[in-house]
Amino acid sequence: MHEQEELITEEVKAGVYAAYLAHPKSGENLPSVLIIHEIFGLNENIRDIARRFAREGYVALAVDLYSKENVRQLCIFKTVAGMIISARKTAHMGALDEAANWLKNLPGVSPEKLGVIGFCMGGGYALAFAVSSKQLKAVSAFYGMNPRPLDSVAQACPVMASYGSKDQFFAKQGLKLEKKLKEFGIPHDVKVYEDANHAFFNDTWSNYNPEAAKDAWQRTLAFFSEHISNRKK
Repeated sequence: MHEQEELITEEVKAGVYAAYLAHPKSGENLPSVLIIHEIFGLNENIRDIARRFAREGYVALAVDLYSKENVRQLCIFKTVAGMIISARKTAHMGALDEAANWLKNLPGVSPEKLGVIGFCMGGGYALAFAVSSKQLKAVSAFYGMNPRPLDSVAQACPVMASYGSKDQFFAKQGLKLEKKLKEFGIPHDVKVYEDANHAFFNDTWSNYNPEAAKDAWQRTLAFFSEHISNRKK
């Protein structure tokens, strides 16, 4: 266990996954967020996002989808092939549900204040999880594949989604998602950022767009405050 500034961080085992946990040193009835990485895995960028959430008062758990044996190639294949499909048919949903249960049962965590955020591959899993799980209060998905069938979002918790206009395939996914969320009356915030590309939120990659990333982070905090922690940002 390591203490960083006002935070405690540690490598943990959350169900079947290895994971990185970051949380305030103290607090009760805290909101929590499950973080699902992009195709690059549980790297320092994702760990930093967990710490950023912890500084905002969340208990943040970043799962390592590749920590199960032989799943790295399977995750990548499914992502590249566009096979992140309906939650009922996605193999990771049960394991993510287990990790979410582990997270919300930690001391000091409110079991009623759980959200999920995901990026690229993780954004697709986050949207699928929004459909499959009844325990989530909100999801923030960055440039993720839509769940299939898309009408399944009628069962989703509130959804926030972010895309870059230069990332044309996923931007079109976002427009389709927004249309369906409106149709089914699901609370949502979908935004396509002009002049931003795929993975614009990743500050360790060449496509990083500081302005879009800053705005998307503030939108995420506001959306989670409204739907998870009931605080105004």
